Amino acid sequence: MTDPIRPTDNQAHALARRLMTQARFAALGTVDTKGQPLVTRVAFGLCPEGQPISLISSLSQHSQVLRSNPACSLLVGEPGDKGDPLTHPRLSLVGAAKFVDNQTRAHQVLAAHYLQSHPKAKLYIGFTDFFFVRFTPDAGYLNAGFGKAFHLKAADLVATANPDQPG
Repeated sequence: MTDPIRPTDNQAHALARRLMTQARFAALGTVDTKGQPLVTRVAFGLCPEGQPISLISSLSQHSQVLRSNPACSLLVGEPGDKGDPLTHPRLSLVGAAKFVDNQTRAHQVLAAHYLQSHPKAKLYIGFTDFFFVRFTPDAGYLNAGFGKAFHLKAADLVATANPDQPG
């Protein structure tokens, strides 16, 4: 059997960045201290530097799991209105999460930026139990549709202002 993974090219980089730039939510995969997996839906955005972020409550199960084990994955990309959902592009990000203290200047900067793409978060962004989590991807796996799979490196996964710009 030949390797199903294609050489990663500028089109793959651009598609991965576009998926990240357009995403407003993601599936978050975590593993707790007992080795139990957990997948939840979280809000998804990008920080000013282009890294994935989410605003989550410390009361949530996934927040508690991430505090004990920051290793995680995110899945972005939604099926289109027509056709087989498995033919639509999606991107899996694998890496680690780091909480941003909500009493810091970094949190204020992220909040101002985040509200531009998530205006409804204004209702709860100031609650004391809400924190930003910054995700640092180590690798990405892009499924660009049937027969179009790519591995991406960490450097390929920083979304730029222009998602079509080559990496």
